[in-house]
Amino acid sequence: MTEAGGAPLYVPTDVVEQVLAWPEMVERLRAAYAADVSDAANPPRVVARGDKTWFRALASAPATSRYMGAKIFGMSRERAVSYVVALMDQQAGGFAGFVDAYRVTACRTGATSAVAVDKLATPGPKRLAVLGSGTEATSHILAIAAVRPLTEIAVFSPTAANREALAARMTAELGVPARATSSPEDAVAGADIVAACARAKGEVPILHGDWLRPGTVVVSIGSTLPEQREIDVSVVAACDLIVCDMVEEVVEETGDMLAARAAGLDFHGKLGTLNDLVRGRLDDRVAKARLPMFKSVGSAIQDIVVAELAFEKAVERGLALPFPAPIHVKRPKPPSRP
Repeated sequence: MTEAGGAPLYVPTDVVEQVLAWPEMVERLRAAYAADVSDAANPPRVVARGDKTWFRALASAPATSRYMGAKIFGMSRERAVSYVVALMDQQAGGFAGFVDAYRVTACRTGATSAVAVDKLATPGPKRLAVLGSGTEATSHILAIAAVRPLTEIAVFSPTAANREALAARMTAELGVPARATSSPEDAVAGADIVAACARAKGEVPILHGDWLRPGTVVVSIGSTLPEQREIDVSVVAACDLIVCDMVEEVVEETGDMLAARAAGLDFHGKLGTLNDLVRGRLDDRVAKARLPMFKSVGSAIQDIVVAELAFEKAVERGLALPFPAPIHVKRPKPPSRP
């Protein structure tokens, strides 16, 4: 492990993908949310907007982690997106490492949803519907499979080739029957868990409340900015418990919840935090919930916890790369002798 003040290490995305495993990620995140997740240690994200560009920064000092840090990422005018997590030792100081966060982002999102699903869903085998066929959809299938045995997976994507490819891949990897459906409603029919992992084309909601049967657990992760839409207002109306990783950001900065508020829905009495869910403070509400939902925008604590795990594993296996030079650490001067 690099010493504080020495040259940091770098973990590229192919190494991140190689060393991370779903059960470990879920367990690390469960432990992080079982501790106190204070607002001071996990402040709101910062979003800078330019001319057809945006740049976000998320910082956290997790109580259960050796490292504190930040994920910084942005989108250029050519719609290229890049991510990195910087890790600093909470005790000794100094940057220990930098982790390419492309895979970290998808993995932490799926693994965090799995932590919520593990508390919201009843025990036993489940049928899973996934709306989307990209990286986030894939990560949610694999992560949820780590906390519940799956009997069937239904996949919807507007592109037939994509949904069929994901269904075939999941059948091969998990040994679970997976089928591609031609509509989101067909995918959702009969599902015990519905994971919405794709904003619809033109920001038209992809999931509607009257498709959901009592007892279904809903996960929604695709709307993280005011201009983005994923679930219809009717889903917010139908769900009687809405657990959020960052309540204020979900309510004030996601297009789905802004649309629900504009439609006159008073959903504040339905809200709860992921921290309270994992700590058992919502157990009574979960037991009574007809349609619970986990609504996520992502949080730095998730990025730091998963990046730390990837960093530790990469260092243990000798896969982390040396950074070109040390980064200066300013330390207090020793007290002068009298």
